[in-house]
Amino acid sequence: MAEKYLSIAGETVTEKVIEKSRFITVSRHVDGEDDAKAFIAEISKKHADATHNCYAYVCDKLGNNLRFSDDGEPQGTAGMPMLEVLRANGLCETAVVVTRYFGGIKLGAGGLVRAYSGCVAENIAAAQKVLYENCAESVYAVDYPEVDAAMRFFNANDCNLLNTAYEDKVAFTVAVKAAEVQAFDSALVNHLNGRVTITRQREYFFPFKI
Repeated sequence: MAEKYLSIAGETVTEKVIEKSRFITVSRHVDGEDDAKAFIAEISKKHADATHNCYAYVCDKLGNNLRFSDDGEPQGTAGMPMLEVLRANGLCETAVVVTRYFGGIKLGAGGLVRAYSGCVAENIAAAQKVLYENCAESVYAVDYPEVDAAMRFFNANDCNLLNTAYEDKVAFTVAVKAAEVQAFDSALVNHLNGRVTITRQREYFFPFKI
């Protein structure tokens, strides 16, 4: 199983006009093949009046489950070049659709390859990249006098504060890279002079921004 993998966060939309044809590119993070297919169906329905809705996706954590479609463009001029951009960027769990509204000027095979691959390259460059790594989620409970010190520690260290619950104590739910959690816990205990209770919750892949 992958220890970490690169993907994108959320959805990114870009648009450009090439020789009077309008190209709309949408990329999105997907959780598996069913999610990728649903995304493609959604965009294709939204642009049902378009000339082509070409797509490519890599929908697993290992980069092995991949598909593409030229959707009526000459074979090899759209889907495969789009997929190659995803693979060149090392992306997993990522799908992209390029919608084309034909403008009346034919681009030729080479022009189509450049158009579709270029649109995806520009879109991926604009997307927020995230590195999915195995993380440990823990609850750090402190008394109210330690809240400010705990917050300073979280803000100064590589972690993601997921939730804060104010009850008898203040309970911070925090995700930390699993490989770093032991050192993180030790540093926090030292920072708060031992005035913290740590309860480990679970481990899972979490998208850390890069």
